[in-house]
Amino acid sequence: MSRNAAVARTGSEQALAVYQELRARQGTTFDQVADRLELSADERERCRDELASLGLTGPSLDSNAVVDPDVALLRLLRRERDRLQERLAATSRAHTALEALAGPFLRAGATPRGEIEVEIVDDPHRVRRSLADLTDSVRTAAHFMHTGSVRREELPGELAQDRLWADRGVRIRAMYSRRAASVPEMAQHLEERAALGVEVRFASVVPMNMVLADENFALLPTDPHDLSSAVILARGPGLVRSYLALYEYCWTAAAPYGEEEESEKGGDGLSEQQRAALLMLASGIKDEQIAKNLGVSLRTVSRLLSEVMQELGAASRFEAGVKASRLGLLDGEAP
Repeated sequence: MSRNAAVARTGSEQALAVYQELRARQGTTFDQVADRLELSADERERCRDELASLGLTGPSLDSNAVVDPDVALLRLLRRERDRLQERLAATSRAHTALEALAGPFLRAGATPRGEIEVEIVDDPHRVRRSLADLTDSVRTAAHFMHTGSVRREELPGELAQDRLWADRGVRIRAMYSRRAASVPEMAQHLEERAALGVEVRFASVVPMNMVLADENFALLPTDPHDLSSAVILARGPGLVRSYLALYEYCWTAAAPYGEEEESEKGGDGLSEQQRAALLMLASGIKDEQIAKNLGVSLRTVSRLLSEVMQELGAASRFEAGVKASRLGLLDGEAP
C-alpha cells in the first residue's frame, strides 16, 4: 500500500484498516501491519488506543489477540451492565446517608433551600399530596419507575393525569417490571397509557419505585427492598439530575412497549448445557474452548448455540447475547 493511500485515511479509518489487516492476515503482529500501512508513531498510538477502547483487541496487540466484533460488543454490554449495578449500589448507600442528613442538616439551613431540599416522609397521605401537586406543576417531563403493578384504585387517576399532561405537551415515560404486563388489568391499562402517548418500557429487573419531574423533583424509597419504608422527597436539580442519570441507564436497557413480547421470547426453556454455552459465548470464549469445557464436539456446540438462538428468537449470536442480557440470563458466571 502506498504512503499516499495511508495518508488518505485518518483517525477511525486508520484503526479500521489496521483491524481488517490483522483479521485478514492471521499471525501478523500490530507492528507488522503498521509498517505495511506506513503509519507514523502518533498514528500507531492512536490506532492502538482506539482498538483497545473498543475491545477489538486483547491486552497485547503484538500477540495478535484480535477479538470478533460481536464478542467485543457483548463485552461492552456486560461492562455497561456492571457499571449500572455499581451505580445502583452507590445509590442505595446514598439513601442511608440522606436519611441521616436530611432532617438535622438540610432543614437546619446549611444548604440553600433554593438549590436542594430533602425530606424523609413516612406519612402516606403526605406522599400522595406531593404526587397530586405534580399534576399542575410539571412543565416538560415526568419519569416513572414501577417495580410492580399499580393499585387498581389509582389507575383511572393515572390516565386522567396522562391526558392532562399530553394536552400540555409534557413528555411522560414509565418503566415497569415485565411481570406487570402479565396482569390482564395492567395490560389493558398500559395499552391505554401508550395510546395517550406515554412512552412505556419493560425491564427484567426494576431497581426501585421512582418518580422524577422536570429535573427538579424526585420521589424514591429510603429502602428499595421495603415497599412500606419511608420515602425521600427531593427538590433541586443538583440532586435530581443524579437520579435522572440512573433512570436513563435503566431506560436504555429496557424493551419498548410492543417489543417486549419479542424480547421476552424464550429463555425459560434453555437447558443447563445451553445456558452454559450462552454464558461462555457472551464471555468471549471461542467455540473450540466451549466444546472443551463442556466435553462435547464442535458440532454439538454449534447445535447448542443454534438452539439458543431459536429459543430466544434471535437471528444472530450477537442478537441472542443482547436478548439474553435483557432477560437477565447473563447474570451468572461462565464456567
